[in-house]
Amino acid sequence: MWGPTAVTVAVLLGASAASAQTFKRLGGCPKLGCVFPPDHTDFLVGQHFDIRLEVHAPVNGTEAYSGGVPDEKFSFCIQRGYGPCTDAAKFFNVKEPALEKWSFSYFEDLFAQDAGASTTVNVASKAFRGLQLTTPGTYQAKLKYYKGSETVANWVVREPAQRRKAKNVILFIGDGMTQAMITAARLIAHKSVNGRYQSLMQMDQMDNLGHQMTHSLDSFITDSANSATALYTGKKASVSALNVYADSSPNSFDDPKIETIAQLFRRVTGGPIGMVSTAFIADATPAALCAHTRDRNQFPQIIQEYLQGASSVNSTLKWPTGCDGPDVVFGGGAENFIAGPTSPGGADYYKAFKDKGYNVVYNNKDLQKVATDKKTLGIFSKSNLAKWIDRHVYPQNLLNQKNSPTGDGTDATDQPGLKDMTLKAIDILQARQKKKNTGFFMMSEAASIDKMMHVLDYDRALGELLELDDTIRATIARKYARVCDYRGADAGYIISDLKKIGEYQNTLIVVTADHGHGFDVFGGADTKYLAAQTDDRNKRNAVGVYESSGLSGYTVAEGSLPTNDTVIYGSEGPNFPVQWNPRYTYAAGFGANPDHREGYAINKNGPRLPATRGSSGTLEVNPADQPNGFIVNGTIPVSQSQGVHSLQDVSVFANGPGSEAFRGVYNNIDIFFKIADALALGAQH
Repeated sequence: MWGPTAVTVAVLLGASAASAQTFKRLGGCPKLGCVFPPDHTDFLVGQHFDIRLEVHAPVNGTEAYSGGVPDEKFSFCIQRGYGPCTDAAKFFNVKEPALEKWSFSYFEDLFAQDAGASTTVNVASKAFRGLQLTTPGTYQAKLKYYKGSETVANWVVREPAQRRKAKNVILFIGDGMTQAMITAARLIAHKSVNGRYQSLMQMDQMDNLGHQMTHSLDSFITDSANSATALYTGKKASVSALNVYADSSPNSFDDPKIETIAQLFRRVTGGPIGMVSTAFIADATPAALCAHTRDRNQFPQIIQEYLQGASSVNSTLKWPTGCDGPDVVFGGGAENFIAGPTSPGGADYYKAFKDKGYNVVYNNKDLQKVATDKKTLGIFSKSNLAKWIDRHVYPQNLLNQKNSPTGDGTDATDQPGLKDMTLKAIDILQARQKKKNTGFFMMSEAASIDKMMHVLDYDRALGELLELDDTIRATIARKYARVCDYRGADAGYIISDLKKIGEYQNTLIVVTADHGHGFDVFGGADTKYLAAQTDDRNKRNAVGVYESSGLSGYTVAEGSLPTNDTVIYGSEGPNFPVQWNPRYTYAAGFGANPDHREGYAINKNGPRLPATRGSSGTLEVNPADQPNGFIVNGTIPVSQSQGVHSLQDVSVFANGPGSEAFRGVYNNIDIFFKIADALALGAQH
């Protein structure tokens, strides 16, 4: 009767439950009857969503029930306000969905995991697809099962804004960026005299400041997938889930879906949308704009969904909305486009994009020259793009990587930065929206703030953060038009800024993060003295706290850049340190790290690798990392080779029409609703 499929909790929930001390049968489902969207869910008027119902019958364990036979005759109704509870199929005017059945297994706690004693659960389920709630108000979704048991989900459809304030939206995401990182970046890149900064970061100068809370659906530590889901859909999700509620089915692509802000913008306005990232472009933050899956690591399918929609990934599910091919897709991740095992169906996805009318470019020189009238795919490297420090300070690190986006085995030495990509994206989006005057929506991500924090490479993380700040500054009003690469070669023109094209007053700019890391600066460090000591305890004496912390040793450029229109990247320019390897550095720490060695010196040969597997096969301090440093004991499970995310709230900065709504403290889901209201996306339903 029941199929042989047994899904362990690690697979089922993207490891979210297995990483907690209290394991869950299914996140967001405290009873044996599950309703997704779950209790305390808010909707935008007209936003598309799916409903998944599950009735569980544990075969064994402390929750064993009904002899392992789930109730297949459960009922489900929707009640609006104080009205009657109407059968869901009738309420939504759809056919009653077919009954589905499967089994999964999970561990009830750590003791059960150690003993290998899993609990098996049999499931009866139904799924309603592509629904909408078009009337604001309160709703109750009631699942009745087992002759008297009931699960009730309370939903709210928020009153939508009726007047559109913003024509365009640019959402900047500093992945993993916290206020402590912004403070540290300001320290090394802006001159202070007697404790007073003589210049400020662009983020410091934004009109409105708020803070958002980052808890996920079923854990208080989030990852980039479910945090991006909250930002883009206004819905809480589980770790590793992209715009779906993680159900218990064995299929990663049949989980109940939610329409994103980019899809809404496309469907309601018909305007162009863009995604820009310094990560591989199928990574969680860009993927969450358009893709729907319980497993963020399904990279080929994510790329396929960008171009062809959710129904192309699971043809049995007719999902009514999609990104329909974003107008701009810029980032890394060539391995998912070159024909082979990591591309969708093994096909040449560069060709697939070209066949859909895209211009395709592979380097910064061609990016700046590409026409703005067509959709454009720009893939500039395998995997993630090179870091700002490696492109501008240590360009030799770009050599011998064999990471050319064409797959020819050469090095990707002409990679654009976040600013190059963002300004070109604005050019294209502006050109493509002009005919219908629809406005545009774009997300631009500084991905490697997070990626470098994970490996405790604080210098590279702060370099990425400063690049983000420089990109925001240039987006508002760029002072210099002509650029050269680090060798002095002409890289063409970048002319887009919002003030120059007359769109600044029409554009809502939001800058935020998706989650935090437990990073902070607690003093200064004398790296020369530290390296001269032979004992770990003596090395720690090189750290100066309080009055001994001193002042920043990072030289900041005086005055302005040359008056001509040429900017040589190697000169770093304003708003970046000129000296990245001073004797006196900042001393920083991390709240969640593996065993590692700390010497407070920049890694000149590329990003850090703090822990590696030793001869015993277990993770140990990397002997090649920070050789002059001292051992720092880890604070996380020994299976973790990198630092992990933290709970802290993250800042939100905003300028432009509708930006006043971003003041205060609120949940991460509210970012979606504030942007949707600025665009009045709920007003037309």
